Amino acid sequence: MKNKKDFYLDEPNKKILYYLQRDSSMSIKELSKRVNLSPTPCWKRVRNLTESGVIRANVALLDQRMIGTDVTVFIAIKTDQHNMAWTEKFAFEMSDIPEIMEVYRMSGEVDYLLRAVVPSIAEFDHLYKKIISRIDLTDVTSTFAMEQMKYTTALPI
Repeated sequence: MKNKKDFYLDEPNKKILYYLQRDSSMSIKELSKRVNLSPTPCWKRVRNLTESGVIRANVALLDQRMIGTDVTVFIAIKTDQHNMAWTEKFAFEMSDIPEIMEVYRMSGEVDYLLRAVVPSIAEFDHLYKKIISRIDLTDVTSTFAMEQMKYTTALPI
């Protein structure tokens, strides 16, 4: 018997996911042509991938420069608090700040790594003050991206 991963990542589903990661607004008719399935089986596969959670969402990806959030900053956070209560509070507080796009708990020298987008360095200063006012931290180091050399939301399949 196949496991769930094998079912989700069979060849037709891999092709469906490949194309949908690049254009989720594609019609089922167009998608079915590209993956060499008739429309109804293709639609059923997309529905199953969505219902199972493999496809988490269909979203519009915005150009960050065109909406005025030109500055990308990576924020490295160190803490001396390594307990669930602090971790849960940290996750809650960071989830409530729209400028913070991603939060990762790390191994190594840095405890948490955040990616944020802001319109300017002055706005980053406001974000920094918001972060440090919400939770106790041992150290915060920020690094600003000079150039985005690659960006994709498409996972390798």
